[in-house]
Amino acid sequence: MTTARDEFYRDIIEGLAIYTGSALQRDVLATISRYDEPDIGGALNKNQIASKMWLAESLLGAVGSDFGNITILGGWFGVLGAVLLHDRRFSIGQVVSVDIDPRCAAIAESLNATHVRAGRFAARTADMMALDYARPDAGRPGAQSDDLVINTSCEHLAAFDRWYERIPPGKRLVLQSNDYFACAQHVNCVADLAAFRAQAPLRNVLFAGERRMRRYVRFMLIGEK
Repeated sequence: MTTARDEFYRDIIEGLAIYTGSALQRDVLATISRYDEPDIGGALNKNQIASKMWLAESLLGAVGSDFGNITILGGWFGVLGAVLLHDRRFSIGQVVSVDIDPRCAAIAESLNATHVRAGRFAARTADMMALDYARPDAGRPGAQSDDLVINTSCEHLAAFDRWYERIPPGKRLVLQSNDYFACAQHVNCVADLAAFRAQAPLRNVLFAGERRMRRYVRFMLIGEK
């Protein structure tokens, strides 16, 4: 059921989309109009967006701008894919967003509708613990080899060590975790950046940093296993 308050905010987003010419804002508007999913707000909150913009800036500085195929694990509603694909500094062939939650794929493809139409974004429902990362297509029939695997959900993986063992040597990775132990869903937090580096020992570290948020500190590693 659409309320007057819903229409109020949709009018604002639509007006901003017209003013800025932003395809992302148009896709967000279409998505929140189509899907009554409260967690979309969480996926687009200031902390989530700030962390994804930090990732984009750090990736550009540490690795560069050209990527054939990127797989995002724990991709939720596809916001990171949208941030990367709408950033004109990057040249990316395709982003595939993977999440175990069956709610996510349709919403992620709606939020990235501009890039779905161009063949540059796809979402799938799968368990990252079950993917075969040693295969050239990481378990995606017909796909090209991944240039980069991103996992910003390390704090959610109780069996992180088992997941990390599945990653073949030489694979380029972007990893994020945090020290937000108070969140019940965070079953694999780390106390600091040093602990994160010990948990995910990269052979070649291209970036290691942290960003303080209001309630926690987010950690990020970029490099080759």
